[in-house]
Amino acid sequence: MLWHDFFYFSKGERSGFIILLSIIVIAGTILFLNKNSGTASRDTQGQETSAGRNPTTLTSNDSVSLERNDAQTTNVNSQTTSTSSASTSSNALSGSPSTSSKPTTSSSGSTSSSNSRESVAERVNRLTSYSQPTYTRTEKLAEGTIVELNTADTTLLKKVPGIGSAFANRIVNYRTILRGYHSVTQLSEVYGIDEERYMALQPWFTVDPSHINKIEINKMPQDSLQRHPYINYAQARVIVQLRRQKGKLTGWENIQLLNEFTDFDKIRLQPYLSFE
Repeated sequence: MLWHDFFYFSKGERSGFIILLSIIVIAGTILFLNKNSGTASRDTQGQETSAGRNPTTLTSNDSVSLERNDAQTTNVNSQTTSTSSASTSSNALSGSPSTSSKPTTSSSGSTSSSNSRESVAERVNRLTSYSQPTYTRTEKLAEGTIVELNTADTTLLKKVPGIGSAFANRIVNYRTILRGYHSVTQLSEVYGIDEERYMALQPWFTVDPSHINKIEINKMPQDSLQRHPYINYAQARVIVQLRRQKGKLTGWENIQLLNEFTDFDKIRLQPYLSFE
């Protein structure tokens, strides 16, 4: 017997098998519909029961749920009240009118609180805490005091009425270039000292010519000679040329006939030249 003989059905057997299969499908469908109908009926009854329940009566689960909701609501209200109180306190300290209690949200999404506002005390402290520049007031000399012009430093010069730091530095610098003052009148040659200022300063000074550092005319090179305010380039060059011709200059008689020097040059240069 072959294996397919087991699956061979006659015409009657096939009809019976189809009828049986139909009955099974119909019965399953009826049972499925009855089950869905019963579930819907129970849901409807449950809803009607819930609707008819006394609203004041709570189950244990309902009570726990309500207690949790009440706690969350209380926390939210507390946070809102704290924020509102902090905003009111900050506004009172800063002296600004109260604004809306809603937090301000910046473009980056962060919420700025009014607690970050600067109080009046903090603002006053910030505006007044910078370091003030200190100025040392120089005590001026008593009237009638005389200052020696060739030995006075800037500190002493600033004590003379009418002389500040700028003029004190100019007086000392010009003294260095001159190699010393031989007369108080030379103060009028200092840059910025006009006739009116010179007349006010002149009574305060005296000059000791022994402090002059004289120019050794027979030894100094041309560039050193022309650094002196009273000797220009042409005069320094002719001195060097004359010195080469004569070997050594003995006095003003050697240069007084030179066109580069005038009588005025002789007067103002005489205290500074040394022919040794």
